[in-house]
Amino acid sequence: MARLTIRQIEEKLNSIDIQDDPFILSIQNDDRKGVQQLLNKWHSRQLLQKKAYEKHIEMIQYENKYRSQGFRFIAGIDEVGRGPLAGPVVAAAVILPESFFLPGLDDSKKISEQKRNEFYEEIQAKAVAISIGIIEPEEIDRINIYEATKKAMLSAIEGLNPKPDFLLVDAVKLVTPYPLDAIIKGDGKSISIAAASIIAKVTRDRMMAEIATTCPQYGFGQNMGYGTKEHLEAIKIHGITPHHRKSFAPVKDYVTENK
Repeated sequence: MARLTIRQIEEKLNSIDIQDDPFILSIQNDDRKGVQQLLNKWHSRQLLQKKAYEKHIEMIQYENKYRSQGFRFIAGIDEVGRGPLAGPVVAAAVILPESFFLPGLDDSKKISEQKRNEFYEEIQAKAVAISIGIIEPEEIDRINIYEATKKAMLSAIEGLNPKPDFLLVDAVKLVTPYPLDAIIKGDGKSISIAAASIIAKVTRDRMMAEIATTCPQYGFGQNMGYGTKEHLEAIKIHGITPHHRKSFAPVKDYVTENK
C-alpha cells in the first residue's frame, strides 16, 4: 500500500490528540525528515496542551473549594492601574460558569496583548456576569490610590447581576456583605481572578488608547500612563493633562514647581 503523503499525514495528525493512537505509532519509524518534523511538532503541541490543562486544574482549586461548601456565584475581582502617572484605576468582577475552560488563561501580565484581546472576547462571551469599576484621576488624588482601588473593586462587585455569594479577591481585603478570600497573587492562582485581570487590563488599555487620541504626545497608547522616559519628557515639554494624577510624583513635583 502506498505511503501517505506528508500533507496527508499532517491532516491526520491535526485530528489526533491521544499519545498512543495507532497512527502515531505507525509513523514513528517513517524515515522522511518531513514526517519526523511533523511528529515532533505534534508532540510539542500535546505537551503544551497538557501543561495548559494542568494549569487549569491548579487554577480552579479555590473555585472548587468554595463550590463544595455550597457557594454558587463565585466572583473573581482584580484591578489594574495602581502605578501609572495618568489614567484611571480599573477593577473588574467576573463570575464564570463551573464548566469554564480557557487554555492558557493566567495573570494578564504574563500574556501577550494579542492573546489578552482573544481571551477578553472569550470571557465576555462565556461569563455568567461581568462588571467594571472605574475611578478617575481626580478622585484618586482626593482619596489616595489604595482607597480608590478598593472603591473601584466595590463598584465592580455592586454591578454584578446575578449577585455573587462569594468573592475571590486579588490580595485586597474588602468590607462587603459577601464572604471572601483575599488571595496573594491571586491572578495566577484563581481562574476567576485571572479572568477579572484580563477584563480589567484590556478595558483600561483601550481607555488609555482612546485618551491618547486627544493628547498623542504623551504616548498613552503605548505606555498606558506609566512613567516611561518618553512620558516624563512629554510632561517637561507639554505640562500635564486632566488625565494625570497630581498626587503622584513626579507629576506632583511639576504641579508644585509651576504654581
